[in-house]
Amino acid sequence: MTFSPCGVITLTSDFGHRGPFVGVMKGQILVRFPAARIIDFTHEIHAHWPVEAGFWLARSYRYFPEGSVHVAVVDPGVGSSRSIVALEADGHLFLAPDNGLLAPLQAQVRLAKGDASEVEARAFRLDSTFLHGLRLPRPSATFHGRDIFAPVAAELAAGRHAPESLGPLIEELVPSWVEEPAESRDQVSGIVITLDNFGNLITNIESRRVQRFRQPVVRTGNQEFLLRRTYSDAKPGDYLALVNSFDVVEIARVEQSAAEGLGVGRGAPVLVSDKIP
Repeated sequence: MTFSPCGVITLTSDFGHRGPFVGVMKGQILVRFPAARIIDFTHEIHAHWPVEAGFWLARSYRYFPEGSVHVAVVDPGVGSSRSIVALEADGHLFLAPDNGLLAPLQAQVRLAKGDASEVEARAFRLDSTFLHGLRLPRPSATFHGRDIFAPVAAELAAGRHAPESLGPLIEELVPSWVEEPAESRDQVSGIVITLDNFGNLITNIESRRVQRFRQPVVRTGNQEFLLRRTYSDAKPGDYLALVNSFDVVEIARVEQSAAEGLGVGRGAPVLVSDKIP
């Protein structure tokens, strides 16, 4: 599906809402593309944790119009030799540092290995020739979100430049910092990727990986929980596991924080297997 810009730009970062960082990115987009429709996807990604940004984008981009430009700036290597890449996939365009952030999307679609019409995705590395053509001021060493990502996203969303004009086509992106869940005959192992505002522990284990178990049991932090359908299947204060609205396994505590109660956070190992009779 070819990318055709619709004027929507989403912003994902670990900036939070203190200071001017999100605001000036929006300002730089509007300077170049006043008609842009800017959506704050989230600015609460865990600091320096691109895995979480990629996780959410891979599971959420379909809820936005085709032709959206998704800008993700979780960039602990800002100012270094790391590349900036654009991934064209499923009618959307993703602009991010090449630090593993886009790997979850890469896992869902096949990167192009040429110009065959049947390819589902293409990745391009932003090069200096394109940036020089935009006549940008010299970028700071610490805020490429404002100085590079925002103006490039504006140009792409306005349709003045196609993705292939950014730079050379590349075949491989930097892999994710976190491996995909591992499956064996008896169990599936993954990790806690993120926590939500309720203290629910959200894993990278998709529902399809656990459907083979008759009575799935989820284990983490030396505790185990039966997989239930929804939060109301347990009493207030009780723990449970379920498949959440983004189709991944989650560990929750009804009306309380599972993260605080269990003392478990990002990166904690999670196992799913059948209940032992």
